[in-house]
Amino acid sequence: MQILDILFYLFVGVVFSQVILYVFVYGKFIFKKPAQLTACEVPVSVIICAKNEAENLKRFLPDIIHQNHPIFEIVLINDSSNDDTLEVMKTFAEQHANIKIVDVKAVEAFWGNKKYALTLGIKAAKHNLLLFSDADCKPVSKHWIREMVSHFNGQKSIVLGFGGHTQVKRSLLNKLIRFETLTTAVRYFSFALHRMPYMGVGRNMAYKKELFFDTNGFINHMRVKSGDDDLFINQVASPANTAICFSKNSFTASPPKTNFKDWLNQKRRHITTASFYRIKHKILLALIYAFQVQFWLLATLLLIVSHKWQIVLALVVIRLSIQYIVFAIAAKKLNSKDLIVLVPFLEIFLISIQLFIFITNLISKPIHWK
Repeated sequence: MQILDILFYLFVGVVFSQVILYVFVYGKFIFKKPAQLTACEVPVSVIICAKNEAENLKRFLPDIIHQNHPIFEIVLINDSSNDDTLEVMKTFAEQHANIKIVDVKAVEAFWGNKKYALTLGIKAAKHNLLLFSDADCKPVSKHWIREMVSHFNGQKSIVLGFGGHTQVKRSLLNKLIRFETLTTAVRYFSFALHRMPYMGVGRNMAYKKELFFDTNGFINHMRVKSGDDDLFINQVASPANTAICFSKNSFTASPPKTNFKDWLNQKRRHITTASFYRIKHKILLALIYAFQVQFWLLATLLLIVSHKWQIVLALVVIRLSIQYIVFAIAAKKLNSKDLIVLVPFLEIFLISIQLFIFITNLISKPIHWK
């Protein structure tokens, strides 16, 4: 058998695997409807950890303060800021009785570690249900708290939400960032529905305080400076204890990076945590990425040399059509419809950047939360 025949059959297998992924794995999310809400009046502690976020707190905190939920407190954690973050927090606390401030001083043992600050904030929270977001995040509606916590019950102790980014017109970087966010959300929602939850995003997720302390919090990965969200969820999530929330009133949105270098550095930090995931999750994520790369490389090679090009072209069209349908539905669910026409281009760009980040991280360590 000639080498081109081997590559052709490998390509057929890759396309088949990707069709399985899009139709049977991602399909469970894209065809699922948001759960019908019941009245929920349980008390909630909203946790926001901020480091040098004075301006963002002024801009976004009012949208959390004015949430339509009967009983909630806002725990503001000042993580050793050197700007006016603490003063801004105190100003809001003077005006709103449900705001609690946790002022964290830097200690040598946990220097620059956000998990240490979060742990102190969680300890200070008076309610069992904890809802997390970032200082630069804005709930898209006044029902964010109610929508997220309505998924808790006696069995569910984790709720994974969607934290998107605001749209910037005529910005390719903005589209790339939002496409990566969309792809990640489709994946972790789908895996959770298949009883394999593996991550969440700190911009919008919730869990019970008792779960945090029953599993010793961040202790198993305290020295890993990233991963207060995805790594913790990877550690404690199970098929039975995790729910997802993707109703449009439950979203949060944050301004994306506007500088490519800044975004690249951010992604370098995020990707470092993946090496600490459970082995089965690392294997699955590696396979998904490998199939993406192989699809584009093999399709390009086989079309260039015109080896069974009619079949190859037909398989490319089938795979792209299925991908388009899946992402069109997902993008509609997650307020990202403008990305659809650019999906193939954005996918190629994203997997190329991810390969670059992987190689770069092998050479030098990324800069973490300071």
